[in-house]
Amino acid sequence: MRHGNPGRVWLAVAALLLYFFLAISSLAGDSPTMDEQNHIARGLAFLRTGDPRLSLEHPPLINVLSALPLLTMPELRLPVDHPSWERREGWYEFADLFLWQYNHDVERILFLARLPIVFLSIALALAGFQFARRLWGKAAALPALVLLLFEPNLMAHGRYATTDLGGTFFAFMGTFMLWRLWQSPCRWHWLRWMAAALCMGLAFGSKLSTLGFVFVWIVLALLPLYPDPPGRYLRASAVRLAQLFTAGMLSLLVVWIIFGMQWGPLDFMSDLLRPLNGLSAPMPTFWAGLEQITLLSHGGRALAFLFGRFSEGGWWYYFPAAFAVKTSVILIALIGLASFTLLRQPRTRQRASFLLIAAIGFYAFAMQSALNIGYRHVLPALPYLLLLASGLAVVRWRSVRWSPVAPPRLLAVGLTLVVLVALWIHPHYLSYFNLAAGGPAHGYRLLTDSNVDWGQDLLRLRAWMDDQGVVSVKLGWFGSADPDYYGIANEPLPGLGRERYFRLWWDPPFDPVSPEPGIYAISASSLWEPPLRPEEKIIYAWFREREPDARVGYSILIYDVR
Repeated sequence: MRHGNPGRVWLAVAALLLYFFLAISSLAGDSPTMDEQNHIARGLAFLRTGDPRLSLEHPPLINVLSALPLLTMPELRLPVDHPSWERREGWYEFADLFLWQYNHDVERILFLARLPIVFLSIALALAGFQFARRLWGKAAALPALVLLLFEPNLMAHGRYATTDLGGTFFAFMGTFMLWRLWQSPCRWHWLRWMAAALCMGLAFGSKLSTLGFVFVWIVLALLPLYPDPPGRYLRASAVRLAQLFTAGMLSLLVVWIIFGMQWGPLDFMSDLLRPLNGLSAPMPTFWAGLEQITLLSHGGRALAFLFGRFSEGGWWYYFPAAFAVKTSVILIALIGLASFTLLRQPRTRQRASFLLIAAIGFYAFAMQSALNIGYRHVLPALPYLLLLASGLAVVRWRSVRWSPVAPPRLLAVGLTLVVLVALWIHPHYLSYFNLAAGGPAHGYRLLTDSNVDWGQDLLRLRAWMDDQGVVSVKLGWFGSADPDYYGIANEPLPGLGRERYFRLWWDPPFDPVSPEPGIYAISASSLWEPPLRPEEKIIYAWFREREPDARVGYSILIYDVR
């Protein structure tokens, strides 16, 4: 990292060290979240066998990176002798067996698998440092680094062994490389073109939703946002489109390599594509996964929840609403100020437009989906907005006389507050909600699932029980982690993620109208009864009408019924 000001270098180093401390200390206290066991198991299975069959909904790149440290544990066993290994949809059972039955060191497995994601988060911040430096100048580099390190939603998913942060990073790098390529109008810069193709392939090999950037990049290629020679816009845009198309073709080769150069018969489920089954093709798992994600996006995986309402088809405004309540008010203000200021000035308008279109374009793509279960699905749009905010560092006060304070000073204050927010919410980053929305204590009434409760507080429940002298709880668990593994004495209530809790939705072991006395620990997501239709949601209605007596983190609600 080269920079002309030694003071800023030391500030950058301090920010990186603080981030690393916060990330490591918080991830060590989080129990396995709902999806992590699936990602870890498929990554290690691919590393050990070379077979990507489990990578149906998620390409293997990030899973493999997460699993690499697990090679230091050669004693780990994979359930390849179990029928789940042979079934198309057997990955969930396979992962559950791997983490909770075939092996007995969950804490170490989880810690090692999460470490690579922390380093990818740092890589994202460093990439943002360089991108902001090229976009706005040296003064914007450090602010971009700080924003990308300490934004609560990036911090939340930058500690888990899932694909969300990895997909965000490589898609961001793809956009960065394309922007660099397009700074040379009407010229084919081969090294930059190859770098763009590589990063695009790494993005597509990380998370299937990054394919939405294909449409964003096409729009960006067509717009006059680059230093094109006068009167040569049409030729320059044609060159950009050609560069994008050919880089996209090359990126498929990168994806094929990520899939271990898999070759085999296609296996589709939809009537439209089923006639192709049996034909041999490269990476059939990738194409089957793309079909499956498309079907899920149109039909939704489960009832969507937003602000106390339910929907089978989701809402087009779900992700903007999630942004409004889960992004800090400070950042929303900085992004709004930067948009207003940078778009008004001719010298910054093109670069600001590039970042805004990248972010809004991906939001527009995500808003077509009925799979409304988490802010994390639009996480790839966030770095562009943070880079936009960092541009306030170069705004001249003379150009914004309406402001009583120079924008760079406003940005400095904002950066300080962003870091303070990260320290305040530590270690509960996943459950962050801004104060305008009522803060994290009330977030479960606005959103559920990975927005607030993904099963991350089970270890904290055990600690709470020890501190309070509670021997056993009535547990409405939401998560894939096994409470028995952690020695948590509990009477199962209806929940989601493990069979012994899930089957109780249709035979609750208590009176929903007048619950029996006891200590009830109900996951915030379970409280809204996700498997049931709206008219059937009566199991936890008594609890929803009351404020909890205590909270474990912000995801497990405690009710002391006497």
